[in-house]
Amino acid sequence: MRLDERGAVLLEAIVAMVILAVAGTAAVTGVAQAADSVRRAGEADREVREASAFMNAAALWTREDLDRRLGNRPQGSWRLVIQRPSQELYDLALTDSTGEHVLLRTSLFRPEGVHAIAP
Repeated sequence: MRLDERGAVLLEAIVAMVILAVAGTAAVTGVAQAADSVRRAGEADREVREASAFMNAAALWTREDLDRRLGNRPQGSWRLVIQRPSQELYDLALTDSTGEHVLLRTSLFRPEGVHAIAP
């Protein structure tokens, strides 16, 4: 093998190693991003489940309970916004702690003169 052929072979080997290193780095980065996405999705799912459990409890509140909680107030790690657009309708929204992203929203009908039945 001539000297210039050995140099070309060495150059080809170096280029192949660089290509392999770039491909490997891209693969590792992709796996890391996928793992992070799965983690964030799990956290979001857990938060929505906890918020849903809270809203299920809030759906049992009486008119008096809802009237006492009208407005925007902290509720654990969330913010609870209760509005009364009409005499018998209450709008509830559960947002993140900053109040920017709504996790859950519902409306409750509470007619006047109807009292909660004791369990």
